[in-house]
Amino acid sequence: MTYEIEIGRGKRGRRAYSLDDIAVVPNRRTRDPKDVSVSWQIDAYQFSMPVIAAPMDSAMSPQTAIALGKLGGLGVLDLEGLWTRYEDPQAVLDEISALEDETNSPAVTGRMQELYKAPIQPELITSRLAEIREAGVTVAGALTPQRTQEHYKTVLAAGVDIFVIRGTTVSAEHVSKDHEPLNLKQFIYELDVPVIVGGAAGYTPALHLMRTGAAGVLVGFGGGATTTTRRALGIHAPMASAISDVAAARRDYMDESGGRYVHVIADGGMGTSGDMVKAIAMGADAVMLGSALARAEEAPGKGWHWGQEAHHLELPRGDRANVGTVGPMEEVLFGPGHHTNGTSNLIGALRRSMATTGYSDLKEFQRVDVVVSPYEGN
Repeated sequence: MTYEIEIGRGKRGRRAYSLDDIAVVPNRRTRDPKDVSVSWQIDAYQFSMPVIAAPMDSAMSPQTAIALGKLGGLGVLDLEGLWTRYEDPQAVLDEISALEDETNSPAVTGRMQELYKAPIQPELITSRLAEIREAGVTVAGALTPQRTQEHYKTVLAAGVDIFVIRGTTVSAEHVSKDHEPLNLKQFIYELDVPVIVGGAAGYTPALHLMRTGAAGVLVGFGGGATTTTRRALGIHAPMASAISDVAAARRDYMDESGGRYVHVIADGGMGTSGDMVKAIAMGADAVMLGSALARAEEAPGKGWHWGQEAHHLELPRGDRANVGTVGPMEEVLFGPGHHTNGTSNLIGALRRSMATTGYSDLKEFQRVDVVVSPYEGN
């Protein structure tokens, strides 16, 4: 069987599916949603829900990371964001939120680039992570591969529990003629904390990242609601196929390594509860949420959402998007829901989907039947 189709006489391509293209199929058994477990564990850290916050300034501040941790998830702070560039970033956040209401605005992009030119201050990395630690929740911070060498010692000294290396595309075999690239395998081996790394969107790159010793691999390129990577770079990862491919790499790596399990984390396009459900059905262990949490009343972006791609100094490939506000973070995650579009009570929806299809925990739910059923509005 082949999954390739002929695009033209000189090129063939593999058919890939987005999450909108698939649907979960109920089984012969159903359960009470109260009997379903959505708990998740990575390394020694246990969480009552499979939710990781994307390290994006519009969604995560030290305060919202703490709030998410107390609700049972994992907040990840962007250690290259406004919170490590400004002692008090509130005025900057307010300005970004108040910029003209226009998508794809050069003026907005230019101003954001200016604001993010402020240097990263190592002492702020230390103080922000200390603030989260003092609240008694799991501490996680993120750097891009380009900044990891420069700041990782500061991050580790601050007492981070989980280290995230997140970029548009991260490979275990980066090549550069100008500088010595980050050796992921050596770097991860020398650390005493679990590392989550990504994004990756295929079997082979994910397998290579697993071989570096990563505890988790991010699938996708992040920023589903804000990224313009497909328009700017021509790169896109239909998430249903990408998650399935990386889950297959996880299975094969378990055999290769003698049983070492690497967590698959869907990152990008997880804007609604249905996206979360289908990501786990395709093999994800957890999901990284950006826009879904940016809709919380506590979110620093006040209903606006943006990622690092939006203020890249040389090639911006992201927009500041108006995602609106749904309600308090607890309502976004646990309800009661007042929205019919999958933007509130995300965990309640996940529980109900698992119960409707007869599965009692996340690992079981990864075996649920799915069908290819292109989205037609219901």
